[in-house]
Amino acid sequence: MTLSKFTLKNIAAGKVQNVPDGIFDLPEKVLQFGTGVLLRGLPDYFIDKANRQGIFNGRIVVVKSTSGGDAAAFEKQDGLYTLCIRGLENGKAVSENVICSAISRVLSAKDEWAAILKCAHNPEMQVIISNTTEVGIELVKEDINHHPPVSYPGKLLAFLYERYKAFAGSEQCGMVIVPTELISDNGKKLEAIVFELAHLNGLDENFIEWLEKYNYFCNSLVDRIVPGKPDAAAKKELEDELGYQDDLITMSEVYSLWAIEGNDKIKSVLSFAAADKGVVIAPDIHKFKELKLRLLNGTHSLTCGVAFLSSIVSVKEAMDNPVVSKFVKDLMTQEIAKAIPYEMPQQDAQAFAANVLDRFSNPSIVHHWINISLNYTSKLEMRIAQVLVRYAELYKTVPENMAVGFAAFLVFMKATKLEADVYYGNLNGVDYPIKDPKAGYFFEQWKNNAAPQLVKNVLADTSLWNADLSVLPGFAEKVTENVEDILKYGMKEVMQNTTIKI
Repeated sequence: MTLSKFTLKNIAAGKVQNVPDGIFDLPEKVLQFGTGVLLRGLPDYFIDKANRQGIFNGRIVVVKSTSGGDAAAFEKQDGLYTLCIRGLENGKAVSENVICSAISRVLSAKDEWAAILKCAHNPEMQVIISNTTEVGIELVKEDINHHPPVSYPGKLLAFLYERYKAFAGSEQCGMVIVPTELISDNGKKLEAIVFELAHLNGLDENFIEWLEKYNYFCNSLVDRIVPGKPDAAAKKELEDELGYQDDLITMSEVYSLWAIEGNDKIKSVLSFAAADKGVVIAPDIHKFKELKLRLLNGTHSLTCGVAFLSSIVSVKEAMDNPVVSKFVKDLMTQEIAKAIPYEMPQQDAQAFAANVLDRFSNPSIVHHWINISLNYTSKLEMRIAQVLVRYAELYKTVPENMAVGFAAFLVFMKATKLEADVYYGNLNGVDYPIKDPKAGYFFEQWKNNAAPQLVKNVLADTSLWNADLSVLPGFAEKVTENVEDILKYGMKEVMQNTTIKI
């Protein structure tokens, strides 16, 4: 049988959290732009959880803007889907299946724009969520009277203008708008584009005043790995276990964070936050950005070369290796956590680090190091350069593990050939692609310099790091020593070397 609201009564208890009574009678309170797995695995999950606890008591109208995807599956399954949560929490295995019922219906922007605008007339509507990819929050100079407008900001402005007209600009009809696109200050950027579009479209000043006074654009940060639909074999195994077919079945890790920048007014509207500690509403969410950027992303970047050059394919495989997993833990907890360039209690950093270690060890998530190496140089600049500077300021010593990770990065970037505009390195006789805009720069550095000069040149290049890393006490010397050892003995041997404090 296929999952739908008519087959719920036939689903055996015990395998999955079924839909509680009364859910389908709840009013529509949220308009969501995007049908993707991240939204299903994070915001929609939180709203479903709140509804189960009788807290938010509202459902979601989803707007589908793209031509691809699985809108038919949503209709066939009455918006229901199973979220399969797998992973580790405090070192213990977690396996949980939930039938999420937060989605009321899915509307196509192309074919059902009038029905979407009609949602603006619903007095229960309070919240707008989006995940339209990073390029979705861009200014397109367009007429918002098109059905529909081309861009997401255009569609959003058209909806808000319709709502303003429907309720004669009342204070109570303003919306809380929470983008989840992975760009810095996503709420403020979206707000600026919407206001510019309003002026470009010549919308009246009373509307613009209402838009400014009674609508709230919130910066937010989402953090959860949601791989989405499992492969065919895993899907069949899950469906056999659950006893029904689900074409929207979605895999997710255990950890979840949705940090939203907002005041008490916003907190009262986003009442679903009370259902899960993973939703944080605070006046400033910069701390959460720093924790994720430095401890999760930064550790990924500094471990990438170490693991890949050790012939380790995935993050989970690295965590199963005693030497590399110790490197990861010490790098994260003893160096990066202690030098985050943002003032916060050390216990917050260590608690976040403990969660990250569980996430890296999740057997249900396969994350390949070669994919993590994409845009390697810019990632190191964004995630690690300021941590190195801060560490030197605080401790006046060399962070041994960061020096190993940086050296491994330099060796990884040692291209041996250029084919069809792609640079390739070589590990144990096997070529690997170096997908980095700076690959040509490093090719020339390696071609023209021995390790000591190369390290000095690269560390001193402020165009790469927005800082001169060559002046950090002892760092260039230690990186050079590690590079030479990796080239001479290999990464595995270097990692086994007891003189390296890992």
